[in-house]
Amino acid sequence: VQLQASGGGLVQAGGSLRVSCAASGRTFRRYVMGWFRQAPGKEREFVACSWSGGSTYYADSVKGRFTIFRDNAENTVFLQMNSLKPDDTAVYYCAAADYSSSVDYTKGSKYDYWGQGTLVTVSS
Repeated sequence: VQLQASGGGLVQAGGSLRVSCAASGRTFRRYVMGWFRQAPGKEREFVACSWSGGSTYYADSVKGRFTIFRDNAENTVFLQMNSLKPDDTAVYYCAAADYSSSVDYTKGSKYDYWGQGTLVTVSS
């Protein structure tokens, strides 16, 4: 699976941005899709993930502001980011994992495929 993230850019605090991740392959719908981010000088952190059935899970820091959703027909996962804050500035990475039960998909090590990242900068 190859993942191509896009949609990053510069936005003012309080604004919105949508990043997307297009996946190759015909088995996209079975993957757990995740978004992670890495701010300058910080470790990579979990943002959100989506199971093929539509269930989602969010980091507390973005809950209520970000929405992950997927279009299985288009092999694409999106991250809609609203009410952006300067602390949201980071390179955002999408990732895909073969589904298994009882796996903590907030851990980056559980993902098999990664996109190249797209930079989101939120100005104050």
